[in-house]
Amino acid sequence: MALSLGIVGLPNVGKSTLFQALTKKEVNVANYPFATIDPNVGIVEVPDERLDKLAALFHSKKKVPAIVEFVDIAGLVRGANKGEGLGNKFLANIREVQAICQVVRAFQDPNIQHVANRVDPEVDMETVETELLLKDMETVEKRLQSIEKEARAGEKEAVALREALEGVTAFFNQGRPVREFMAENPDMAEHLLGLQLLTAKPQIVAISADSIEEVPGEFIKRLKERNISFLVMNMREELEVSRLAGQEASELGLSSKLPQLISLAYETLDLQTFFTAGEDETRAWTIKKGMVAPQAGGVIHSDFEEKFIKASVIDFNKLLEAEGYAQAASKGWLRTEGKEYVVKDGDVIEIKHG
Repeated sequence: MALSLGIVGLPNVGKSTLFQALTKKEVNVANYPFATIDPNVGIVEVPDERLDKLAALFHSKKKVPAIVEFVDIAGLVRGANKGEGLGNKFLANIREVQAICQVVRAFQDPNIQHVANRVDPEVDMETVETELLLKDMETVEKRLQSIEKEARAGEKEAVALREALEGVTAFFNQGRPVREFMAENPDMAEHLLGLQLLTAKPQIVAISADSIEEVPGEFIKRLKERNISFLVMNMREELEVSRLAGQEASELGLSSKLPQLISLAYETLDLQTFFTAGEDETRAWTIKKGMVAPQAGGVIHSDFEEKFIKASVIDFNKLLEAEGYAQAASKGWLRTEGKEYVVKDGDVIEIKHG
């Protein structure tokens, strides 16, 4: 399971610079709107020192990290829901990602044009959210119309869907996204999943600023009130660090916040990591929190879920302390778990299957 994260925002807020820093791919970064038209896609390895330590312990021939797919989506402008700017393309691309990283601009630089000729991260964020909300309203209205006949006839699924859609509409009228409705009404959430609503997607905010002092305090307060995860990032510095070797960056006193951004994305999507480790290969696997052992096995191979028998499980730290499976088994630290075992972050697992 690879995480797919869409980087969105207004033009010239630092989106493409962040994408370059993440992926080390050269993309078109220009001081005018819509320098990005088609989405740029890059695969980023998830930094995890646990994987490095396990690979070193087993002298693994191959080390395979978890990955995140970052998609740099064309800048949005007011009226995108009606096709303004590159609106239709922008909105279609968002439907394809699992979560949204919205970049908002707080840095002041007269040499870098802002599409609205002002710098206000809260207004920028509201512009993007409003366009997504308006598109979702259109989708929901169409779906309500299409199921009205079945719902009036008392068809159970149509009645349940109508109730969920009417509940969402009430949230829209308050300017609230689908994800907030789903959080407050989990029993109705499943009825909405097939609609691919844009504001249902989990969201994190990357604030493009030289430092947190540059960010309006009211904006930070608002994000906290709404329980939206955020990170203040100097995009130009991130790009500079990405072009330096680790030691060079350290000597210059520079460090990257990109690992923090990836961690935020994992937390927002309720993802975690388990490992398989051995001489041939040590690999990190990404799964949803709450998955049981057979489901985790299915991420490795479908046969592991369908023909699951049992799993040998040990915590990453315990395996390192024991210095290997044999020693861990002799200490009684290597456990046998069945189909009901809920996998924990940092578990090292070997699946036994038929």
